[in-house]
Amino acid sequence: MSDVVVVGAGPSAHRLVERLRHHGFVGTLTLLGSTPDGRPPSPFGARDTEDADGTGPPSPFTVRGRVAGVRRIDRVRRRVLAYAAGTETAYPYDVLVLATPARPLIPDVAGLVGVDGGPAEGVVAPGPAATVAGATGDTVVVLGDGPSAVETASALTARGTATTLVCTTPHPLHGQLGATCSAMLAEELERAGITVVGGATVVGRSAGRLRLADGTTLRADPLVLAAGTTPDTALARRARLDVHTGIVVDDRLRTSDPLIHAFGDGTEHDGHVVDNPVDTWEQAEVLAEILTGRTARYLPRPRALRLRTDLVDVATIGSPAELRRPGTRLVGLTDRPRRRYARLALRDGHVVAAVLLGLPQAIATIGFLHRRGQPLPSDRLGLLLGLPPRPASDGAPADEDGPVCLCNDVRERTLLRAWRAGSRTVAALAEATRATTGCGGCGRAVAELCGVWERAS
Repeated sequence: MSDVVVVGAGPSAHRLVERLRHHGFVGTLTLLGSTPDGRPPSPFGARDTEDADGTGPPSPFTVRGRVAGVRRIDRVRRRVLAYAAGTETAYPYDVLVLATPARPLIPDVAGLVGVDGGPAEGVVAPGPAATVAGATGDTVVVLGDGPSAVETASALTARGTATTLVCTTPHPLHGQLGATCSAMLAEELERAGITVVGGATVVGRSAGRLRLADGTTLRADPLVLAAGTTPDTALARRARLDVHTGIVVDDRLRTSDPLIHAFGDGTEHDGHVVDNPVDTWEQAEVLAEILTGRTARYLPRPRALRLRTDLVDVATIGSPAELRRPGTRLVGLTDRPRRRYARLALRDGHVVAAVLLGLPQAIATIGFLHRRGQPLPSDRLGLLLGLPPRPASDGAPADEDGPVCLCNDVRERTLLRAWRAGSRTVAALAEATRATTGCGGCGRAVAELCGVWERAS
């Protein structure tokens, strides 16, 4: 038996609990933190096994959630000091895990920062889930250029909210996608009902209105900030752990103190700061294996991004700099009438970078080949324009080896096997195969496969 204390109560901590249970962890796991509604964390329905009098039945795997503000780590005595309701409590640990979320970036603009240093009244941050829940007005402005801004605006629009996306760059994701593809993305967002204001400079917010440098004012009550995040390293710094941009960890996700692990937003591995759910999910899996006595190391996957929105399929693979590197062969497709775009950077027949829009099957296949270090097939145009795979029962051979969920490496044949065994919905397939439980970008593809198989049965 061992006592593991996890500082953090967000999705990454919950993911770790799930994977520890899967790998048969034996011991007590204590989550320190609170959910957005102020309640103790209770991941995946796990009950707090301590009763009101502090007793409870023994269990091989006990999960305890505690509302607490962690103030200090006592590395000498191996305990975490936290405050709740004005009382300090010490939580001893055999192993400590830091799973603290990153903090939202708040632009230095008048009217955005409150007296406590956080977002001002009527300003909501951070992240798609939190922002959608907190943005209760009929008219919402989302401020940001990156993936989180696009995903948040998309989710608000899907909810029926009149949404304006304000970008400081000419178009959303301009730096990642380039001029042509980002312009096509903006067109798709406009087509879905989102008003996109590009190249804007925000000068202030007051009385529920956002002021731009060109004199434009926008009703922004609430204003949703999606301008990015910064690693929350304050607790690690106070504990004198090694911190650069993020909390430095090695291949076993250990900090400079071997009894303290860290993963997720804000960790820095081999000079790169983790800032996306795919890497966080992978780290949670590796850490769960380590904490259950297995030999595992974190080897980050090649960088990739796929927007979590049903409005348009957009993905980037590798570094955009590879698209401009001398000696790199470029393969491109621009099909504005059918709203499709692709730009691939090849070296020795392998994809080293790619930007794709409106090509969901190509996104899945190219991402899979890139991750595995495998070359592209010779028919590259056919690969880009290929139709989604169909089951054998409809008269055509099924591409059952095709990757569908990149986060968890779930292929179509695995989904089809689970579907035939009785998992006939997206939720059931997620439970059976873990597809869609990473970044969620494959949700629509899984739903489409369900429909195809249902019609063919």
